[in-house]
This record gives sequence, C-alpha cells and structure tokens, in this order.
Amino acid sequence: MTGMNELRQGETPFDPFLYAAVGEDRNGNVVTVLSTFARLGVEPWGAAAELSELTREEARARLGGLLARFRDVPALGRDGGAVTLRLIDLLPQASSRRAGQDAGVSAPIGAMGMGPILAIAMIILFLVQSFFLGSNGAGN
Repeated sequence: MTGMNELRQGETPFDPFLYAAVGEDRNGNVVTVLSTFARLGVEPWGAAAELSELTREEARARLGGLLARFRDVPALGRDGGAVTLRLIDLLPQASSRRAGQDAGVSAPIGAMGMGPILAIAMIILFLVQSFFLGSNGAGN
C-alpha cells in the first residue's frame, strides 16, 4: 500500500498543520486536519492559507467552528478547544507577513493563485477550438 509520504508531491508551509492528527474516529483510525477538511467539503490548502492570514484568535474561532461541524471524531466534542489551540500553533506565523504587507511590501507573484493561469488557459482553448472548428460568423 502506498504511504502518505509517497503521495505527497511537495512540501508546503502548511504540511505540519494539515497532516496533524485531529483524533481518532469511531473505527480507531487517526484523522488528520487534511482529511477533516476534505470530509467537510473544504479545500484544505486554501483553508490553511486563509487561517494563517488571520490573527490567532480569529483563526481559533474559525477552525473551532469547522471542527464543531465534524462529528466523526468523538474526542472533538470533549476536547475541541484544546485540539483547536494545538492545531493553530502548527500554522505558519502570518503576523510577520501581515506586518510586511501593511508596510507596503508586495506579495510574491505566486500568491495570485491559479485564477490568472486558468483564465489564460481558457482563452487559449477558445482560440484553438475556433481555429479548428471554424466559424462562418453566423453562429452556425
């Protein structure tokens, strides 16, 4: 069987947070933050990035709300606050990034995300389709 380390493509600053154990489910399986977010229908890396940009208290409240919705790990009902605090400590520190951005330091180009890349890809796809299928201009 393939292990988790073989499935991972690259390291991210969010890995310690995303691969941290939330607790055991009813079957005795260890559930990570990554699987918790996936089961809740939340994009894990996007959520981790958003949480890291918040203050510690804001992140604690938001993560606590997400974990409160997750019923597969019984220990969260008893120790949800302690689990949330432990997990928040694993997020990359955003306070230095936030202070740098407030001081006028621009974000790296990669921080724009996939939006511009997808937009360009869609334009290229449209042009290729138009070229090969053609159009007589009458919409037929």
